Amino acid sequence: MQRGARKGPLRPANLMISLPFRRAPKDPSIEVLYGMIVAQARAPVFYAEYKVPDTVAGRTDMIMLHLVLVLRRLRAAATDLRGLGQGLFDRFCRDVDDNLREMGVGDLAVPRRMRAVGEAFYGRARAYDRALDAGDTVALAGALARNVFDRADPPLGASRLATYMEEALRRLTATDDVALARGQIDFPDPAIKDLGAGTQKT
Repeated sequence: MQRGARKGPLRPANLMISLPFRRAPKDPSIEVLYGMIVAQARAPVFYAEYKVPDTVAGRTDMIMLHLVLVLRRLRAAATDLRGLGQGLFDRFCRDVDDNLREMGVGDLAVPRRMRAVGEAFYGRARAYDRALDAGDTVALAGALARNVFDRADPPLGASRLATYMEEALRRLTATDDVALARGQIDFPDPAIKDLGAGTQKT
């Protein structure tokens, strides 16, 4: 995870999320959305075939990847889903916070570790969004190589993951706001090797 000297709340203009996160009461829609993100991020094919590192960091990166895509879709919603986006990010932070404590990280160290997670998320979100905005699969694969695979040159898995992200975003874009607010997400099957074939890139 990236660490930085920046102080104060992290609030990029192009994101709807902020730190510190809030431990708000559980919202059924947020729980369903986050549950789907985590379940998709844990798909064994990402680790067995795409060769994403099967580590705590690798699995966290896959959750971040899917969270970036869903938050991007929420920002584009015609209806006001800003609260849902912030709640979803808060749910992710609560999950990471709980996991750190279960791993034995002390109370004094947790805030520092959480800040590192937040900075890592924002860095990834900016890189992925920039590539997706440009429709640049090569740039997206490069960002994934650096962040997920810790490599300068994109391996095959990074290129495949970039194509998966573009197809996932296409499907999210086609999902109406009402369905999205209910937690109905149709993520693509990552086991399909020709994802997005014949479809227009987002």
